[in-house]
Amino acid sequence: MANLKEIRARITSVGSTMQITSAMKMVSAAKLKRAQDAITQMRPYANKLAQLLINLSATLDRSEGGQYAQERTVSRQLVVAITSNRGLCGAFNNNVIKQAKALTKGIDHTAFVTIGKKASEHFRKNGFEVLASHDDLFNDLNFANTAAIAQDLMDHFSDGRFDKVVLVYNQFKNAASQLLMAETFLPIQPPTEQSTTIGDYIFEPQKEEIVADLIPKSLKIQLFKAVLDSHASEHGARMTAMHKATDNAGELKKELTLTYNKARQAAITGEILEIVGGAEALNG
Repeated sequence: MANLKEIRARITSVGSTMQITSAMKMVSAAKLKRAQDAITQMRPYANKLAQLLINLSATLDRSEGGQYAQERTVSRQLVVAITSNRGLCGAFNNNVIKQAKALTKGIDHTAFVTIGKKASEHFRKNGFEVLASHDDLFNDLNFANTAAIAQDLMDHFSDGRFDKVVLVYNQFKNAASQLLMAETFLPIQPPTEQSTTIGDYIFEPQKEEIVADLIPKSLKIQLFKAVLDSHASEHGARMTAMHKATDNAGELKKELTLTYNKARQAAITGEILEIVGGAEALNG
């Protein structure tokens, strides 16, 4: 059994750790509120625009913007992995990295665009082709900065450099739960039987002008929504991880305190026995 001094040092250390994790939990909770408000306000608009884009793409030819809906045999793929810049958020980053790597199977060539330092560090360290890294995006997260990334992705696809672009990120569900997504960004997916399709559109003033503006804007909105989802999910995952860490530290502190009390009682009992033994020896 460790001596009393070592146990006291461990109790102090665990107590300090518990204070840190508790503070980090509160910070993440505050950031989560802002991030959650941002994604919940954006999601209905983004989802409706995505549905419109899917329906509209089915009526287009290449000259009208259908280059973003062109289906090709996938031999070159671009995967956009969205992680965080920092750790201490459970399996949040590892899940994205594992899913992104799983998408490389069966594809001749896969390159990566990373958003977040954790993805950048992993893929560069392990020899994957990283086309671009946007580690500073979360330092100034806004639509304009995200739209520039989306435009690069659209250019890579329309130029024929890549046959498919996939987004891998955590979709925000609630503070304690995130849904891992592997979502096709390009080409634009055709309508499914389950989706509601509007038969005819009335374009005013000109169909070509509206389509030329609507498709790129919709794609940029989709990437921005994915980044906002990931941002909110990060804070939710970190808050949950720090909550569990605080609880575990509390349990460990209780166990160490109990061990300390037992060790102290044993030491006191030993001292009493030594005194009694000494007294008996003197009397004898």
